Amino acid sequence: MSEAVDPREFSPWDFWRDADRSQREEQLERQRVLTEGYPERRLGERCFISHLASVDHDVLRLGDRTYIAAGAYLSGELAAGADCSINPYTVIRGRVTLGDAVRIGAHTSILGFNHSMEPGTPVFRQPLTCRGIVVGDDVWIGSHAVILDGVCVGSHAVIAAGAVVTKDVPAGAIVAGNPARFLRWRVEPVGAASSPGAGAGPALEVSEDAGHAATVGGGRGVVDGVGAAGGPGAAGGPGAADGVGGLGERLARFGVRARADAASLLARSWSDEDGLFIDRPGAAATIRAQADAVEIADLLTGAAPPQLSVDEQIRRLHAWQNPSTGAVAPLDADGRQRSGVDFSDGDAAYHVLSTGYGLDLLGSRFPAALTWVTQATPDSVVAFCRRLPWASDAWTAGHHIDGFGTALLWTGKAGIPVPDGVVEALFGWLLLNADPDTGMWGSPTPDRGLLPVVNGFYRASRGTFAQFGVPLPHPERVIDTVLRHAEDPRWFAPGMRNACNVLDVAHPLWLTRGTGHRSAEVQSLAARLLSGALEAWGPGEGFGFRESSAATRGLAETEPGLQGTEMWLAIVWYLADILGIAGELGYQPRGVHRPEPAADLGAVSLGSAAFGAVSLGAV
Repeated sequence: MSEAVDPREFSPWDFWRDADRSQREEQLERQRVLTEGYPERRLGERCFISHLASVDHDVLRLGDRTYIAAGAYLSGELAAGADCSINPYTVIRGRVTLGDAVRIGAHTSILGFNHSMEPGTPVFRQPLTCRGIVVGDDVWIGSHAVILDGVCVGSHAVIAAGAVVTKDVPAGAIVAGNPARFLRWRVEPVGAASSPGAGAGPALEVSEDAGHAATVGGGRGVVDGVGAAGGPGAAGGPGAADGVGGLGERLARFGVRARADAASLLARSWSDEDGLFIDRPGAAATIRAQADAVEIADLLTGAAPPQLSVDEQIRRLHAWQNPSTGAVAPLDADGRQRSGVDFSDGDAAYHVLSTGYGLDLLGSRFPAALTWVTQATPDSVVAFCRRLPWASDAWTAGHHIDGFGTALLWTGKAGIPVPDGVVEALFGWLLLNADPDTGMWGSPTPDRGLLPVVNGFYRASRGTFAQFGVPLPHPERVIDTVLRHAEDPRWFAPGMRNACNVLDVAHPLWLTRGTGHRSAEVQSLAARLLSGALEAWGPGEGFGFRESSAATRGLAETEPGLQGTEMWLAIVWYLADILGIAGELGYQPRGVHRPEPAADLGAVSLGSAAFGAVSLGAV
């Protein structure tokens, strides 16, 4: 007769209270076997993983007291917070993020991936796609529910038993059915009474075609019947519930707190041993960290960092520039500059921005000419633009356009002639090659979607059109592309956002705000992102580069540092200005992320002529 299965394999919530010593040791050994040799698998205290569960993850992170019961089938990437329950026969596959206290009923399927289904190819030969699923805190998912790829479920929501969730679920909503529809609020947001589907009326219907498409493909939008009451992209969505007035009050408090914390966050990132700024304690010294410290001090205190005199900081930055090429090479692990580095190096390209604006804020300039520009010709500029990796990595392409455009800025401000035709070649190529459908340059990629296109557009437009005050060629298409990109939960679900991705959305929307195109959606997105950003400030430490969440907890990029602080301070200003409340902050960026043009083209020398003599808008 076979030995009976321990009931706690199926109902493990009392395991750590009732199990004897040998059973506890056996469970800890099970966890050791699962994690040893797998650095991307990390388990919190008093977790439980049934011996009868199939756990086969590339990435597995479980918070304290989270359990996986018998019969569960898990694969892919799972990041779960504390006090989550994954009950018997649950299936979780693909990329899935759970917040704290998520309760998942038995026989539920959470599928953070999908098959494509193009005609002419058998389904089993079709490539897989993955947008990921994000579930907030304190969510109850009933038994036999199904959640499809690309869905975000807001905190405090309830998914009824048997529901098929194909669209985002707002925070606090209760949904049911196939496809899932709004029933009522568990936690009612401000303004919910005016939302479609709220109260006693029936939930909104969708067409048969739309419902089928959503069920098969994991469609976007919000769960039917919730529209304006809190869905992502809706005018009254999460983050906007405070109203602009409420956000304005939070902004004012944030501005006061940030200025009060300025001295401590700068001191935290100063290394007495190296005599240099570091991004955060324990990090290596970088040239960017020196410039970030200058920008943060200027922004929050109106002065240079107090750790060194202004003259000493200028001398340090000057000494890092190669007198022959003008390039500023990155530092190695020992704090020495790397040799043989030119402007094709990504760090050297960015140092044109960071070091150049750092010197500008300190009242100085690069001491040597930037040969990237002074030795350029119209033909070399066109060749340079063409060979950038627009199709495979539009971000890297935009990164180098940004560097070259900023090299033009510092060359002109130094009074050094720019070769004839170089500016026309740069702007002419960008104008002629902007995609009229997206308003941007480059192509989406299968694994990252629009991310490299939008991020590359920010970099390229920042160093050219924005920096010199030249109108964009297709501003309304830019807005359409950014709003479509911002629906991707891989980059914009709560806990998945980082400073680069949010800035690269905020700046284009700010730059195109004068069109009025889709302004309600732009303001809703700005309010939601701003509300989340204000919650991420670490007292006395500043911002981490990436938001901290159950999925990212413990990662180095979530630790507060100079780069994250400098970028998020700029993001907060841009989002607030889109909403018309930036004045509450008491600061405005003046460095790399300054909003106004950095130069009047008519005042910058261009060979024997002036920028003002060149009609860039007509190129």
